[in-house]
Parts: sequence; structure tokens; C-alpha cells
Amino acid sequence: MRDSATPTGQAEPIDLDDTDHAIIALLRGNGRMPYRAVARELNVSENTVRARVRRMEESDTMRVVAVTDIEAAGFGMLLAIGVQVEGRSPEEVARDMAVVPEVFSVSVVVGAQDIEILVVARDQSHLNALIAEQLGVVPGVRRLTPALALDVLKNQPDWVPFHAA
Repeated sequence: MRDSATPTGQAEPIDLDDTDHAIIALLRGNGRMPYRAVARELNVSENTVRARVRRMEESDTMRVVAVTDIEAAGFGMLLAIGVQVEGRSPEEVARDMAVVPEVFSVSVVVGAQDIEILVVARDQSHLNALIAEQLGVVPGVRRLTPALALDVLKNQPDWVPFHAA
């Protein structure tokens, strides 16, 4: 655990100023942008950029990651699947589903479903196998309710609501 962590293991929140927000905006546009170029763009030193990025990463405020284009990776189908659970806790079932490679998001929810997952499949045959042989056989799964995405109008993995201090 880091020194900045709370007793729950969460990092302490930090206040972000205009420079922090500007660094985040530039890295959202190009996560590979060198610190020297960020510094030049913002008229600050490279060491300032490096220190601020480190501070934001260590506080879990920001993380620079690669995002995969699912179509370019060979997956033609995107589905949201609602999962109803019986005989086991939703958390246990969710953990089991999270290890399936095609599952890229798992949430325990309140509502008509106990769990919501987002999955990808290459094609109909792959989807059938995924549902019948991997997801549907997880102990505790009562019912799967798949919803196939016909058209993705917005998928913004870099979106996060930053509030001004």
C-alpha cells in the first residue's frame, strides 16, 4: 500500500488545477505524446509534466492506457448481457465471468438483473459457444438476457467527469 492510501486501500484524492487538466486533455488526445511535447505545448518544464503525471497516477486520478478497437481486433459483435443469479452470490458469479477473455466489463447491479456484462464475439458461431459453453454454465447463473448492439453510437473509453475544485 502506498503512503497516500487510505485505510481502505484507496489513494487519497488530489486537487487538480488548470495545468493538471491540460495535461490530461493532451494525453487523452495522444497517450503517447512525449512529456517534452506536453511541456512545450503548456509552456512548463518537462520535469513539471513528469512530476504531475506521476502524482496523478500514484493517486489513481489518471492512468494512461491503450484501448483496443474491437472491430480491428476481429470481433464483429458487441453484446450487453444481463445475468440473473440463483444459489450463489452475484459477486462470486461476477468473479467467475470476469475471467472469460471475451468479457471486458462486469458490474454487479441493482435492478431486474444481478450482473451486467459486456462481451465481444467474432461471429454468431463464436457467440453461441460463448453463451452455451462458457457463460451459461457458470455455477449460479439462472438466466442470461443478451442484447446485441446493432450500431454503436458512442463508445468513449477515455471519458471521465472531472469536477472543478
